[in-house]
Amino acid sequence: MTAFTDGVLAIIVTIMVLELRPPHGVGLKDLAELTPVFMSYVLSFLYIAIYWNNHHHFFHLVPVVDGAVLWANMHLLFWLSLVPFTTAWMGENHFAPLPTAVYGLSLLAPAVAWYMMQQTIMRTQGPDSALRQALGRDFKGTASPFLYLTGVGLSFVNTAAAGLLYLAVALMWLIPDRRVEATVATGTKD
Repeated sequence: MTAFTDGVLAIIVTIMVLELRPPHGVGLKDLAELTPVFMSYVLSFLYIAIYWNNHHHFFHLVPVVDGAVLWANMHLLFWLSLVPFTTAWMGENHFAPLPTAVYGLSLLAPAVAWYMMQQTIMRTQGPDSALRQALGRDFKGTASPFLYLTGVGLSFVNTAAAGLLYLAVALMWLIPDRRVEATVATGTKD
Protein backbone atom coordinates (compact mmCIF):
# COMPACT_ATOMS: atom_id res chain seq x y z
CA MET A 1 0.00 0.00 0.00
CA THR A 2 2.79 2.46 0.81
CA ALA A 3 4.45 1.78 -2.56
CA PHE A 4 1.15 2.51 -4.32
CA THR A 5 0.72 5.69 -2.29
CA ASP A 6 4.28 6.73 -3.16
CA GLY A 7 3.50 6.27 -6.84
CA VAL A 8 0.27 8.27 -6.70
CA LEU A 9 1.93 11.11 -4.82
CA ALA A 10 4.80 11.12 -7.34
CA ILE A 11 2.26 11.45 -10.15
CA ILE A 12 0.50 14.28 -8.32
CA VAL A 13 3.80 16.19 -8.01
CA THR A 14 4.59 15.47 -11.67
CA ILE A 15 1.22 16.85 -12.77
CA MET A 16 1.80 19.99 -10.70
CA VAL A 17 5.27 20.61 -12.13
CA LEU A 18 3.99 20.09 -15.68
CA GLU A 19 1.61 23.00 -15.07
CA LEU A 20 4.64 25.29 -14.72
CA ARG A 21 5.06 26.88 -18.14
CA PRO A 22 8.08 28.94 -19.15
CA PRO A 23 7.49 32.65 -19.73
CA HIS A 24 6.86 33.86 -23.26
CA GLY A 25 9.57 36.51 -23.01
CA VAL A 26 13.24 36.38 -22.07
CA GLY A 27 13.38 39.12 -19.46
CA LEU A 28 13.17 39.02 -15.69
CA LYS A 29 9.87 40.89 -15.92
CA ASP A 30 8.44 38.00 -17.93
CA LEU A 31 9.67 35.54 -15.32
CA ALA A 32 8.31 37.67 -12.46
CA GLU A 33 4.82 37.46 -13.97
CA LEU A 34 4.87 33.74 -13.15
CA THR A 35 5.43 34.37 -9.42
CA PRO A 36 1.84 33.48 -8.36
CA VAL A 37 1.99 30.21 -10.33
CA PHE A 38 5.35 29.31 -8.80
CA MET A 39 4.26 30.28 -5.27
CA SER A 40 1.14 28.12 -5.50
CA TYR A 41 3.28 25.23 -6.79
CA VAL A 42 5.75 25.55 -3.91
CA LEU A 43 2.95 25.59 -1.32
CA SER A 44 1.24 22.56 -2.86
CA PHE A 45 4.52 20.68 -3.24
CA LEU A 46 5.14 21.30 0.45
CA TYR A 47 1.70 19.90 1.32
CA ILE A 48 2.18 16.76 -0.79
CA ALA A 49 5.63 16.24 0.75
CA ILE A 50 4.15 16.58 4.25
CA TYR A 51 1.45 14.00 3.51
CA TRP A 52 4.04 11.63 2.03
CA ASN A 53 6.37 12.04 5.02
CA ASN A 54 3.64 11.61 7.62
CA HIS A 55 2.13 8.67 5.73
CA HIS A 56 5.45 6.83 5.99
CA HIS A 57 5.77 7.58 9.69
CA PHE A 58 2.20 6.54 10.47
CA PHE A 59 2.41 3.26 8.62
CA HIS A 60 5.39 2.17 10.70
CA LEU A 61 2.76 1.81 13.42
CA VAL A 62 0.35 -0.19 11.26
CA PRO A 63 1.47 -3.83 11.08
CA VAL A 64 -1.82 -5.04 9.52
CA VAL A 65 -3.66 -3.32 6.69
CA ASP A 66 -7.18 -4.51 5.98
CA GLY A 67 -9.73 -3.51 3.35
CA ALA A 68 -11.08 -0.63 5.44
CA VAL A 69 -7.61 0.89 5.77
CA LEU A 70 -7.00 0.44 2.03
CA TRP A 71 -10.23 2.28 1.21
CA ALA A 72 -9.48 5.01 3.73
CA ASN A 73 -6.09 5.44 2.06
CA MET A 74 -7.73 5.62 -1.39
CA HIS A 75 -10.13 8.26 -0.03
CA LEU A 76 -7.13 10.33 1.04
CA LEU A 77 -5.44 9.89 -2.33
CA PHE A 78 -8.58 10.95 -4.17
CA TRP A 79 -8.66 14.31 -2.41
CA LEU A 80 -4.91 14.79 -2.79
CA SER A 81 -5.25 14.12 -6.53
CA LEU A 82 -7.38 17.27 -6.84
CA VAL A 83 -4.63 19.51 -5.45
CA PRO A 84 -2.91 20.01 -8.86
CA PHE A 85 -6.14 21.37 -10.32
CA THR A 86 -6.78 23.85 -7.51
CA THR A 87 -3.09 24.79 -7.42
CA ALA A 88 -3.12 25.68 -11.11
CA TRP A 89 -6.42 27.55 -10.87
CA MET A 90 -5.28 29.64 -7.92
CA GLY A 91 -1.84 30.40 -9.35
CA GLU A 92 -2.97 31.25 -12.85
CA ASN A 93 -5.60 33.60 -11.49
CA HIS A 94 -3.14 35.38 -9.21
CA PHE A 95 -4.75 34.24 -5.95
CA ALA A 96 -8.22 35.56 -6.82
CA PRO A 97 -10.78 35.08 -4.03
CA LEU A 98 -12.80 32.12 -5.35
CA PRO A 99 -9.81 30.05 -6.56
CA THR A 100 -8.04 30.74 -3.24
CA ALA A 101 -11.12 29.60 -1.32
CA VAL A 102 -11.48 26.45 -3.44
CA TYR A 103 -7.78 25.78 -2.89
CA GLY A 104 -8.41 25.96 0.86
CA LEU A 105 -11.24 23.45 0.47
CA SER A 106 -8.87 21.20 -1.46
CA LEU A 107 -6.57 21.32 1.57
CA LEU A 108 -9.44 20.72 3.99
CA ALA A 109 -10.70 17.60 2.20
CA PRO A 110 -7.47 15.57 2.55
CA ALA A 111 -7.15 16.72 6.15
CA VAL A 112 -10.60 15.25 6.86
CA ALA A 113 -9.69 12.11 4.90
CA TRP A 114 -6.45 11.83 6.93
CA TYR A 115 -8.47 12.01 10.14
CA MET A 116 -10.85 9.35 8.85
CA MET A 117 -7.90 7.13 7.90
CA GLN A 118 -6.42 7.54 11.39
CA GLN A 119 -9.75 6.59 12.95
CA THR A 120 -10.02 3.54 10.69
CA ILE A 121 -6.50 2.41 11.63
CA MET A 122 -7.13 2.87 15.34
CA ARG A 123 -10.46 1.03 15.12
CA THR A 124 -8.70 -1.82 13.29
CA GLN A 125 -5.91 -1.95 15.89
CA GLY A 126 -8.29 -2.01 18.83
CA PRO A 127 -8.18 -0.26 22.22
CA ASP A 128 -4.41 -0.68 22.63
CA SER A 129 -3.66 0.90 19.25
CA ALA A 130 -0.05 2.02 18.89
CA LEU A 131 -1.24 4.89 16.71
CA ARG A 132 -3.81 5.99 19.32
CA GLN A 133 -1.10 5.98 21.98
CA ALA A 134 1.25 7.94 19.75
CA LEU A 135 -1.31 10.60 18.79
CA GLY A 136 -2.74 11.39 22.18
CA ARG A 137 -4.94 14.49 21.93
CA ASP A 138 -3.69 15.39 18.41
CA PHE A 139 -3.83 19.18 18.64
CA LYS A 140 -2.48 19.74 15.11
CA GLY A 141 -5.00 17.32 13.61
CA THR A 142 -7.86 19.01 15.45
CA ALA A 143 -6.76 22.59 14.71
CA SER A 144 -5.95 22.16 11.01
CA PRO A 145 -9.53 21.84 9.65
CA PHE A 146 -10.61 24.95 11.56
CA LEU A 147 -7.62 26.88 10.21
CA TYR A 148 -8.43 25.75 6.66
CA LEU A 149 -12.05 26.86 7.07
CA THR A 150 -10.85 30.20 8.42
CA GLY A 151 -8.59 30.52 5.36
CA VAL A 152 -11.50 29.74 3.04
CA GLY A 153 -13.58 32.51 4.61
CA LEU A 154 -10.62 34.86 4.67
CA SER A 155 -10.10 34.29 0.93
CA PHE A 156 -13.06 36.56 0.23
CA VAL A 157 -11.64 39.33 2.44
CA ASN A 158 -7.87 39.15 1.99
CA THR A 159 -6.35 36.45 -0.22
CA ALA A 160 -2.80 37.17 0.99
CA ALA A 161 -3.87 36.53 4.58
CA ALA A 162 -5.60 33.32 3.50
CA GLY A 163 -2.45 32.19 1.71
CA LEU A 164 -0.36 32.94 4.79
CA LEU A 165 -2.77 30.92 6.91
CA TYR A 166 -2.48 27.96 4.51
CA LEU A 167 1.30 28.32 4.74
CA ALA A 168 1.13 28.45 8.55
CA VAL A 169 -0.74 25.15 8.65
CA ALA A 170 1.86 23.59 6.35
CA LEU A 171 4.68 24.86 8.57
CA MET A 172 2.89 23.43 11.59
CA TRP A 173 3.07 19.98 9.93
CA LEU A 174 6.51 20.38 8.35
CA ILE A 175 8.27 18.41 11.05
CA PRO A 176 6.90 14.86 11.24
CA ASP A 177 4.75 14.23 14.26
CA ARG A 178 7.22 13.77 17.09
CA ARG A 179 4.83 11.58 19.05
CA VAL A 180 4.66 9.14 16.16
CA GLU A 181 8.43 9.30 15.67
CA ALA A 182 8.99 8.59 19.36
CA THR A 183 6.65 5.61 19.24
CA VAL A 184 8.34 4.28 16.09
CA ALA A 185 11.78 4.77 17.70
CA THR A 186 10.79 2.73 20.76
CA GLY A 187 9.58 -0.04 18.49
CA THR A 188 6.03 -0.04 19.85
CA LYS A 189 3.74 -2.06 17.60
CA ASP A 190 0.51 -3.99 17.96
